[in-house]
Amino acid sequence: MQRNPDSLYLWGMNTVMIVIAVILGVVGIIGSIVPGLPGPPLSWVGILLMYFFGGTDKAGEPMSLTLLFVLLAVTVVVTVLDYIVPAWFTKLTGGSKYASWGAVLGLLAGLIFPLPGGMIVTSLLAAFLAEMLLAGKDAGASLKSSLGAFLGFLSGTGIKLISSAVMLYYIIVFI
Repeated sequence: MQRNPDSLYLWGMNTVMIVIAVILGVVGIIGSIVPGLPGPPLSWVGILLMYFFGGTDKAGEPMSLTLLFVLLAVTVVVTVLDYIVPAWFTKLTGGSKYASWGAVLGLLAGLIFPLPGGMIVTSLLAAFLAEMLLAGKDAGASLKSSLGAFLGFLSGTGIKLISSAVMLYYIIVFI
């Protein structure tokens, strides 16, 4: 029996695209935590690959165009909220842009220089110091602002993690 080279090529191409989709889903989750990597958009590209190259779910149904567009809408909303929520929390607690930037830079420092308490401590400390030194606030106001900036960062990270995890779930469902 002779194999059809076209069908073998298509099978290989589908397999490669599915592997790339899973990798994008995992990197999307990592990108939800690590600043600089666009987590949910990467996960959505994985979903898009599954739409074109994936299989079916348990019921034998392929991914619907409706699901694809709903997850695109979720991706857009979460990406926009990731910019709004941290700023809102920071302003809510009387913080300035320095607290927000301090929280993000502290997180990066925590990734590069692992200290006791990790990224949480470095993020809070950097936001606190930024408010005190750059915004000229006293210790009490700086602490309140740094907590607001940190809670805003955690909220943004949480919604990105949830959306990326849901998309990875659907990538796996449609393998």
